[in-house]
Amino acid sequence: MEKSLEVGVMEDRDEWVHDSSVDHRGRPPFRAATGSWKAAMFIILIEFSERLSYFGIATSLMIYLTKVLQEEMKVAAKNVNYWMSVTTLMPLLGGFVADGYLGRFSTVVFSTVVYLLGLMVLATAQLAPNLSPNRSLRLHETLFFVGIYLVSVGTGGHKPALESFGADQFDESHALERVQKMSFFNWWNCALCSGVLLGVTVIVYAQERVGWGAASVVLAAVMAASLVVFLAGWRFYRYRVPEGSPLTPLLQVVVAAVRKRRLEMPADAAQLYEVKPQNIKKRLLCHTDQLRFLDRAAIVEHGVGEAASGPWRLATVTQVEETKLVLTMVPIWVATLPFGMAAAQVSTFFIKQGSVMDRRLGPHFVLPPASIFALSAIGMIATVALYDKVLVPYLRRATGGERGISILKRVGIGMAFAIVALAVAAVVERRRLRSAAPAAMSVFWLVPQFVLMGVGDGFALVGLQEYFYDQVPDNMRSLGIGLYLSVIGAGSFLSSLVITAADLVSSRGGRASWFAKDLNRSRLDLFYWLLAGIGAVNLVFYAVVAARYSYKKAVKAGSKVGDGDDVEV
Repeated sequence: MEKSLEVGVMEDRDEWVHDSSVDHRGRPPFRAATGSWKAAMFIILIEFSERLSYFGIATSLMIYLTKVLQEEMKVAAKNVNYWMSVTTLMPLLGGFVADGYLGRFSTVVFSTVVYLLGLMVLATAQLAPNLSPNRSLRLHETLFFVGIYLVSVGTGGHKPALESFGADQFDESHALERVQKMSFFNWWNCALCSGVLLGVTVIVYAQERVGWGAASVVLAAVMAASLVVFLAGWRFYRYRVPEGSPLTPLLQVVVAAVRKRRLEMPADAAQLYEVKPQNIKKRLLCHTDQLRFLDRAAIVEHGVGEAASGPWRLATVTQVEETKLVLTMVPIWVATLPFGMAAAQVSTFFIKQGSVMDRRLGPHFVLPPASIFALSAIGMIATVALYDKVLVPYLRRATGGERGISILKRVGIGMAFAIVALAVAAVVERRRLRSAAPAAMSVFWLVPQFVLMGVGDGFALVGLQEYFYDQVPDNMRSLGIGLYLSVIGAGSFLSSLVITAADLVSSRGGRASWFAKDLNRSRLDLFYWLLAGIGAVNLVFYAVVAARYSYKKAVKAGSKVGDGDDVEV
């Protein structure tokens, strides 16, 4: 009788999703009717359209600023880097709002509307005769920057909320869905790169041959259509109810630990305070020995009244471990910034290099400079597909782990590829400068550096997405995706600072700057070597930090916190 009852309970748990998600009516989701790939496909489609729009703008931005707005190369590069920095740092704010207040679904909807508004402003500035740069360059420039920064604000909410919302459709406590979730990030990036490919080929070609305004109208139309499709899938989604600021529990742990700093630590971690699993829906985390000072927040004080059990005086082991996870992410985040600096070159100086090389494909077709970015997207798609379908199955058999290799090892491999890409870029640029006719050198000399950066993205970018989603507390996963994006944003900002510093140093004493107005008089090869050197030194630091990192471990059902019976997630 007991055995049949147990089987019935297990079947019920398999039929319904018992994490903290709800369906569109606010009830526990029915597994067969919600979530998984049936819901994820609606979400992936709108990501495709967003990347189509973003890269249709981003990869041509350097060309637009230098040719249409007539900015100098170093000024345009700084403006591109600043815009990319804002675009990829805004998700920190967007993720915070999505996790704590609006919810991920609502944040995606509102931010997409702002994104659409930005595309419409761009189209208006580019199509209205009275707003053309020939009539009023200053007014056109103002509207153009308003448009692209509205796109930045829209991306700030769209990117972190959408990606975490997509991953939320897979239940980590369910064996099949947990494996599907690991593949989700790979195929998410394949869809992302498909949008990139169309953005840097079809859209960029339309910008050059038909007009910038017509291309912006197409982007706005595609984005509007994908929003309709996204809204059509609302019955299939699993939602997370926002619980207020995700940072408050972390601050409570720090305050509680400081207040009880003079208390003696218990010899057994099982004596630390934790709620019973049946009293809470969220996953409980195992105790770890890192940052043990924070464990004092979970010490139960006896005989000191009700004030000792308040949230600013007593925290659970899970809350303490979540705080540890966030703090131990800081060195990882810092160590990946040079990769963000390398990634910033693809849409700035790599594209600018291609614009001054021979781009003829036959007697009648000239490849748009921004379309060269497609090589990076192809490299990423091929890497992700091979990794998911070939490498991971082999590594799972070899290592016995679900992931094959750890997330941070995957990121480190990508960082190494980025360093090689910069070194190759330096060699190619030096050869171009020494050529008797630099403009006659084929653009296909840039293929290796673009493809290598694409391979690096396939390892590092996907790994960073998975890392910052999985390893943050469950209630701040949109903010986690924001942290991933901020690596690229902060890297772009640092790239601008390095450009400024290198420009000042290289032009001292009347010498020619590395960043002259004419690319043939510049020394981008030395700049690439500088970034490669920074990346190589940093990779050693990253390896040390990653080797000491302790991954999140959830308590298995029926186990006690701290007894070692756990599962890495």
